[in-house]
Amino acid sequence: MQLPSLTAPLGIFDSGVGGLSVLRAIRAQMPHENLLYFADQGHVPYGSRSLEEVRHFSEAITHFLLGQGAKLIVVACNTASAAALHYLRKTFPDIPFIGMEPAIKPAAEHTNSGVVGVLATPATFQGKLYASVVERFAKDVDVLQDTCQGLVEEIERGALEADSTRKILVAALRPMLDKGLDTVVLGCTHYPFVIPLIEEIVGESVRVIDPAPAVARQVERRLDALNLRQREEIQGEVQIFTSGEKAALESIIPKLREKIYLIQEVKWESGKPEIKGVS
Repeated sequence: MQLPSLTAPLGIFDSGVGGLSVLRAIRAQMPHENLLYFADQGHVPYGSRSLEEVRHFSEAITHFLLGQGAKLIVVACNTASAAALHYLRKTFPDIPFIGMEPAIKPAAEHTNSGVVGVLATPATFQGKLYASVVERFAKDVDVLQDTCQGLVEEIERGALEADSTRKILVAALRPMLDKGLDTVVLGCTHYPFVIPLIEEIVGESVRVIDPAPAVARQVERRLDALNLRQREEIQGEVQIFTSGEKAALESIIPKLREKIYLIQEVKWESGKPEIKGVS
């Protein structure tokens, strides 16, 4: 297999805007890397879909990003990682993949009360990956779970401080606080965008774990191990693709306190994404 160019981009995908929290961490860690981001907003949210359906979307998006020249794929979605990461590595054996794993291990290691809360989608909780992580690292910890139903949709529309968003988080976190919660694990890449609201609800004594910085460090380690790190000291470029509406994404990104990037619409044709207007 021919090695890709060092200037080839990293491919990153999620069901929607959530993975931008991972993109932000990667840019902070490796500002010289070129990045491609695929927001599958035509199918958001993934969390309520079947694992088989999410696996199909993930495979098709991987093909698309590889077609754009990606040298490594970041599955910046906990649901897609749970449903498809093992399958993707088996299907594309020559491609390095980095996925999302709920940060149960650091939470279990640092909790003082022995009570850890995990906020994630139903599909993440149902996946073998989550069960394996809990079994390996949290046998002696009380792990509380909540799916925060509707939270992804609120974040997708940029409602980071809305009463509706607060209501979802209060319903999830107050019962955990009553049981002695002192650590919150964010098991969905959308959720870091509401960390200020979460911290307001749980207070200063509760630690909130954002997995994105750890994922960025793992991407860096993998690139270095494969000798695929960008060497030129220039600012990397970012290009975003969405299977939703470009205008809608452009209006949401500033609300997420993210920069405006070049955005292209793609459409799903015969089960695969294609750039709109390109045959």
